[in-house]
Amino acid sequence: MSIKKKVIIVGGGFAGLAAGHKLIKENFDIEIIEKRPILGGKWSAWQDEDQDWIETGLHVFFGAYEEIFDLMRELDIYNSIEWKEHVLTYTLAEGERFDFKTINLPSPLHLLPAVFQNYYFSWLEKLSLAKALFPILFGSKKYLAEQDQITYQDWHQKLGISDKMLKKMFLPMTLALKFLPPEKISAQIVLDVSGTFLKRNDASKIGFLKGSPEIHLTKPIAESIKQKGGQITNNLKLINVNSKENDLNSIESLSFQAENGDIINKSADYYLFALPIHNLKKIIPPAWENSFDYFKGLKQIESVPVITLHLWLDRQVSNYDNVLFSPDGLIPVYADLGNTSSDYKMQNGGKSRFQFVVAPAFELIDKPDEFIIEKIWQDVKSIFPDTAPQAKILKAKVVKVPQSVYWPNINTDKLRVLQKSPINNLALAGGYTKQRFYDSMEGAVRSGNRAADVVICAENKQNWQAKD
Repeated sequence: MSIKKKVIIVGGGFAGLAAGHKLIKENFDIEIIEKRPILGGKWSAWQDEDQDWIETGLHVFFGAYEEIFDLMRELDIYNSIEWKEHVLTYTLAEGERFDFKTINLPSPLHLLPAVFQNYYFSWLEKLSLAKALFPILFGSKKYLAEQDQITYQDWHQKLGISDKMLKKMFLPMTLALKFLPPEKISAQIVLDVSGTFLKRNDASKIGFLKGSPEIHLTKPIAESIKQKGGQITNNLKLINVNSKENDLNSIESLSFQAENGDIINKSADYYLFALPIHNLKKIIPPAWENSFDYFKGLKQIESVPVITLHLWLDRQVSNYDNVLFSPDGLIPVYADLGNTSSDYKMQNGGKSRFQFVVAPAFELIDKPDEFIIEKIWQDVKSIFPDTAPQAKILKAKVVKVPQSVYWPNINTDKLRVLQKSPINNLALAGGYTKQRFYDSMEGAVRSGNRAADVVICAENKQNWQAKD
């Protein structure tokens, strides 16, 4: 009987969990090590003192996703997704609204209702957008790569799309995508993601989990791994990567620090790092950075701060059962979970329970929670002038992540790397590794699957082929 090869996976987010799930099915001995007491990474959730679930951020499923759905179907949890009407609704100050709908026709004909049935923008403004659809839908890979040299705002204005569309339509889109305004994000990622959503008529359809990600997603994946013999260890922080003696291209062991300060060394046949970029940068050995452009590029990628606000109200303020966008104020994308998720709806008895993405967060991340809550509450009262002013806040929770997703600044996409590293027994996973869904849930699972494939191919002495 052959001895199982051991893989240590550092990082218990969805990339690490997806990699662990795939590797254990291929008969590897795996251990997932997470520095926090909870799993899920950017999608982690925990209960507060009132037993209410607090989520790290607002996360939705899109119809364009594939591999995360495959994973959920395999675990029989796909039905935990509650799909919504296929419409993108924009909520503006003073109660103003507009939306975009599609119909079941081949792309790009499915976009016709978005053009003909939208009355917020003038025909001249809509025609300026139509002109830009061609490069989004049919632009070559070379064209997209070249757009990484300019910001989305510059691209938008260069093509003559109206400023009103930039401020009212695309501002909340870029903030929802990467928590960045149009002048701080590469045009390449906006065009790439827009193309993905526009090329299929169901790609932008949105679904919510019926409740907490911990219950309906993270825990089922983790339990499946453990039931198959995998090990998950929490509260260990990676502090050092130890190369083999006289062999810079191979890892000998990893050093971790426990909560009590003890140093624990662990070794394996293969290693897989599924860490956020700011944590990965901390543990890249200087010798790797000096010797490999792969790591030298990663060290140049920065992170974006993210703030989420949970707000419980004493009454129903919003009747929308879907994700909502807003170009006015500091809540570019949000949802009333008391409407969108059946578990929360039952717990809140028909009262609003909002979850807001607060962005951009650069100037807010160090502000007191009370300051942020008051700013957002003023936005809510402006967006829902007929219902919110009479409501009272029952509870508010602010979640701050000073360094979250990687920052797709101009000239950054070329710094993203494949999951196969120049280190013989190391694979990487994360939104900054190359796959076409970036830092989304789908991107995490895809990167984890591809990193697992690197290990599988290495063990089977096969050539690994990059996907996406």
